[in-house]
Parts: sequence; structure tokens; C-alpha cells
Amino acid sequence: MTEVTAAPATAPVSPAATARVLAEAARAVDTPDLVLAVSRNGVRTVHTGGSAEPGPVPRELTAYELGSASKPYAGLLLARLVAQGRVRYEDRAADLLAPGLPVHPAVRRITLRHLLTHTSGLPGLPADFYPQAVPRWSTDPYGGYPADRVVRSFLRARPRHRPGTRWRYSNFAVSVLGHTLAAATGTPWEVLLHQQVLAPLGLDATRVRPGPDGTDAVGHRRDGTPVPALDTGGFTAAGAVRATPLDLLTFLEAHTGGAADSPKDSSLAAALTEVTRPVLRRGWRHAHTHTLTWFHHPSPYGPVLFHAGATLGQQAFLGFRPATGLAVAATATRRVHRADTFVATAYGLLTETP
Repeated sequence: MTEVTAAPATAPVSPAATARVLAEAARAVDTPDLVLAVSRNGVRTVHTGGSAEPGPVPRELTAYELGSASKPYAGLLLARLVAQGRVRYEDRAADLLAPGLPVHPAVRRITLRHLLTHTSGLPGLPADFYPQAVPRWSTDPYGGYPADRVVRSFLRARPRHRPGTRWRYSNFAVSVLGHTLAAATGTPWEVLLHQQVLAPLGLDATRVRPGPDGTDAVGHRRDGTPVPALDTGGFTAAGAVRATPLDLLTFLEAHTGGAADSPKDSSLAAALTEVTRPVLRRGWRHAHTHTLTWFHHPSPYGPVLFHAGATLGQQAFLGFRPATGLAVAATATRRVHRADTFVATAYGLLTETP
């Protein structure tokens, strides 16, 4: 799929004007802690707020749980390994995880591309996940489901659809991708992500586990009650990343070319380009466009790429406009609910501001 889109020319927006826009947007979000951060071609503006008293660490330097907004990190990792020639998008996951093991024919056909693009035919979570998760749904649903169980569930799976034929969002599939890349490279996921993505981009405040006391944001239920830090169990690749808002901007700036130091490594530069390229359409009249790892929408200022995520008590939004060098990172510490305005507010900053 190719796409040519020209963004309309816009006058430069001053940091003071951006600060006013962020302050106005923040009034629409009710949460104990809130960060709205914008980068325009590397010039950053950050608004912090919320109903809670600030902690010992400034909000913009506090690590927030990204939940499903972790998936773009997994996508960039896969794209870089492909650019290095270490794996291929069409490699079959079962062959890398368990060579020679008999599996269902549909499982045998599932490739790394299928896992990342939610076209594997796998459900959102393994069928046997729910019995152990439901009794602790509001406190620790994932911690009791370790990595080896995720892999076994994949190898025993019976996909509902032939791989590559339907799009269905799947934390299960992206988690399997993480374990597959670890097996293919002989490197634990956390180490692989650090070596290939976090360290090269200078993301020193991004990790997949809680940090020292006082450095991580505390999530809250809708009633304001604090919730424990997220334990993703075997679903690390799908939702374990934690990052400060400033690191989130650095990650996004690498995709827009707005960072002060753009990647010098050719495989990383190639991967950053690859993950922004539209690769599939889905839905009624194929209205929904996706790259390898980002949702891809039109806007008056050119295409926008974004991903949101939520955990038991936190939310995150990452998005950027390649045509104009705009990046938006937003975090909040209240569990998502039906009338929540957080994602809509962050999305509006990305799509409606010059």
C-alpha cells in the first residue's frame, strides 16, 4: 500500500501558545495525576496537573505504565531485527519456538507479521487465562499466567480464523511475538528490547519492571483508591513498558525526525521508517488503516499515527504526525471508564491543533 499525503502549510506555533492549549485541554480530564506533553520538531512543551498533590519526583520524570501502548516498542524491535537480517516477517512462530513439534495447521502458518498486526486468528487472550484471572481481576489478573504457559497455550491453540484473513486485536499474539523473538535470538525479551530499542534511542527512563521506590506513578481505581503496580506475567511484550513522559517524547521524536540526535544506525533508521508505513486496511469499506504497529488516521494536517493503552489504574496515549513533526504523549493515573475523556483529549491535541 502506498500513500501520498501533503499536509497544509501552517504558521509556526509558539511554545506559549502550545502551553495555553495544553492547559485548556487538561481541564477536560479528571485524574489524580496528568501529563500532556507535546513536541513540535523537537521543541517541547509539557503540562502537568491532576487532583493529587505532586509527589517527590516531578510528574514528567515519573514512570507511567503504558499498557497496550507498549506494542509500538515491540513493533520497532521486530522491524529492527528484520532490518538486521536476524529474522524475517514471514518466519513462522511455531518453527522458531518449538521446531518439529506437531501443532494445528493454522498455528503452523502464523508468522511474525501476523502476530504483530493482529491478523493471526488468535483470540485476545488464551481461553484458559480467565479462570485464574477473574478472582483477582481488579488487582493482579496477569501475574499468575507466566511465559511458559503463554507459549504452551499458543502451541496448543486452534485459531478461529485462517491467519492473515481477519483483524482481531490480541494481547495473546503480541505476547507470543515477544517470546518468539527471544527464542530466535537466544536473548531474554527485556535484554533484547534494551539492546535494540531503548539504549540506541537514549531511553534511559524506560523499563519493563517497576523502578526504585517513588519513581513510578501510582494508579487509581475510579473511586480514587490506589491499585498495585502492574505485573504482566507472561504478557510482557504486549503491555509491560513503563516510561516517563519525557522519554515518551524522545521515542516519538525518533519516528518524526524531530529529535536532536536522529538514529545513526542504518537498521534502526530503516526500522523507524518501516513501522510508519501503512500495511493493511480493515473494517467497513476498509476504512481503518494500520502500520505494523500503529493505528493510522487522516487529519486536516496530514496522517496521524497513534496507540493508546490502559492498565488497572493508569492510561497512556502516544501519537505523532510525520508530515508536521508533531508528537503527543499523555499519561493519567485513573482507571479508564465509559465516559472517560482522556484518550479523546489527547487524540484531539494530535489531530485538531496546527
